[in-house]
Amino acid sequence: MFDMMGIRMDKLELKVANREILGKKVKHLRQQGITPLHLFGHGIQSLALQCDTIQLERVLAQAEQTGLINLKLENEKKPRNVMVRAFDRDWRNGKLLHVDFYQVKLREKLKLEVPVVLVGESPALKSKDNMLEHELDTLTIECLPAKIPTNIEVDISSLTEPGQAIRVKDITLGEDITVLNDPELVVTKISWRPVEKVEVEEKVAEEPVEVAEKAVEAPEEAMPDKGKSEEA
Repeated sequence: MFDMMGIRMDKLELKVANREILGKKVKHLRQQGITPLHLFGHGIQSLALQCDTIQLERVLAQAEQTGLINLKLENEKKPRNVMVRAFDRDWRNGKLLHVDFYQVKLREKLKLEVPVVLVGESPALKSKDNMLEHELDTLTIECLPAKIPTNIEVDISSLTEPGQAIRVKDITLGEDITVLNDPELVVTKISWRPVEKVEVEEKVAEEPVEVAEKAVEAPEEAMPDKGKSEEA
């Protein structure tokens, strides 16, 4: 059986402020080192917010999209529990353009995808004839926000020969976390490495070239010289 690891117990903090600048004018905020934010959630009024970009980048790097964040609004005493829902970057330079936060209720279960990380060493991979196939990169789970793991670690050290696999049903996450994927789905497996086929170019048999026989002209028979008289 395989145990899940990586549950984040602490929560990050991020200070934000209400945003009055909307639409295309937000480009002026970015020039000042401020990133526009949007907060929404079930049963709450959505809010336009803004935050210091450097601080925000630091929190995003630690949150890994599944960690809880204490969002502290400047005019509210109690922080809000949020998760990163989505963010946009400029494809040309990678600069942060916008971030969406989703406010969660600590007593309400969430459904989300969590990345699968393979750990350990498989004895089967000592042979060059074998290869490891990672079929599922994420698992869909349901749990309370405080129990959301940053990742799900799957130990592959039990895979000793080709044909062996780890399926969803082999992964144990505890009573507080439910995996919603089909239990029979393969997460990872050992397979035989395909043999490279060397294409041999078939030599095309050259068709015999028919050599046309040269017509040999028979020498003309010597004709009697009309100017000479026959011998008597």
